[in-house]
Amino acid sequence: MDEFLKELPKLAEEKLIENKKYFAKLKKRTPKKLDLIMQDLHKKEFKKTDCLTCANCCKTTSPIFTDKDIQRIAKHLKMKVVNFISQYLERDTDDFYVLKTAPCTFLDLSDNTCFIYDVRPKACSEYPHTNRRKFIQLTTLTIKNTEICPAVYNIVEELKKKLIL
Repeated sequence: MDEFLKELPKLAEEKLIENKKYFAKLKKRTPKKLDLIMQDLHKKEFKKTDCLTCANCCKTTSPIFTDKDIQRIAKHLKMKVVNFISQYLERDTDDFYVLKTAPCTFLDLSDNTCFIYDVRPKACSEYPHTNRRKFIQLTTLTIKNTEICPAVYNIVEELKKKLIL
């Protein structure tokens, strides 16, 4: 996994133009069964991919924290919301709350587990978003995630084989 992770940004960059063109065509002629195809590809990929052997998303990026996420996590940590925000979060260029640091403050690097897994942000629980409804609306994010998540890279490559445009 470590070798693949080292190569992943380069591999994703090599496929960037191809992926953008593919998803542009897919948006023009979106099959009705796209969500089902994506859910199937997602399920198959995650039968062979264990996030705990990777955790690259937690090591390199921050999820967006919604107000509900912040309240839930602060309560779990027995902190006041204002203190949780000041200690862990900052506003990004789009004015969303994100973590101040990477890797994620809540990631245990010894085994890639999450200290707040049961109350983690919605963005974390839904990551990498490849099995979500209305997948076609997430193609830009999916292309970005091919640089971060080996499973997303593999899912996109499988999609291009399965749905030839």
